[in-house]
Amino acid sequence: MKKIFLLLIVAFAVTSFKMSNESVSLKLALLKYSGGGDWYSNPTALPNLAKFCNDNLKTNIDPDYGTVEVGSVELFNYPFLHMTGHGNVVFSDGEAENLRNYLLAGGFLHIDDNFGMDPYVRVAMKKVFPELDFIELPFGHEIYNQKFEFTNGLPKIHKHKDRPAQGFGLIWEGRLVCFYSYECDLGDGWEDASVHKDPEELRQKALRMGANLIQYAFSR
Repeated sequence: MKKIFLLLIVAFAVTSFKMSNESVSLKLALLKYSGGGDWYSNPTALPNLAKFCNDNLKTNIDPDYGTVEVGSVELFNYPFLHMTGHGNVVFSDGEAENLRNYLLAGGFLHIDDNFGMDPYVRVAMKKVFPELDFIELPFGHEIYNQKFEFTNGLPKIHKHKDRPAQGFGLIWEGRLVCFYSYECDLGDGWEDASVHKDPEELRQKALRMGANLIQYAFSR
């Protein structure tokens, strides 16, 4: 366990340094999980988000993102995890413990419901944090007020069931460790313009909100 925490400490030291030194680079990571859900959705999303952050936040994020399994020690090499999909999500006991340790040690998880994921991911995350419940974050929360301001909370990128976009969080000892974007579909908005053919205004909103997530996670 000490080795695991050392890996995370090193990774986050690099992250902090990178924010003020463009010669240092790091990768975002896509979380691979079991259960049959398409964890691999939106393959162009993270590269586009990385490029947008590099242009607008002056970060130096490698567009070639990593892919990491929930139970792998490699999880601790990434300061920011992105999780998406449309269907079932299953964590084993060991995977839940590994993800919990990562988040308690300073990691950050963004879950983006790509539609249909909600009932499964809530059960899975309850296994990670049985003592916590997702709470809807107020529009005045820091995550909506970083480089870009979202006075009305999450932007609505895709219609789906026409429900309002909502941002939920898991908060451990005052720290937001997991942000869950629901009925929003940020990842679709991050993808190449040719994939979903969204209006450019919507794509920009999605990318700006994504940049806020990155800035918030890297400044904690």
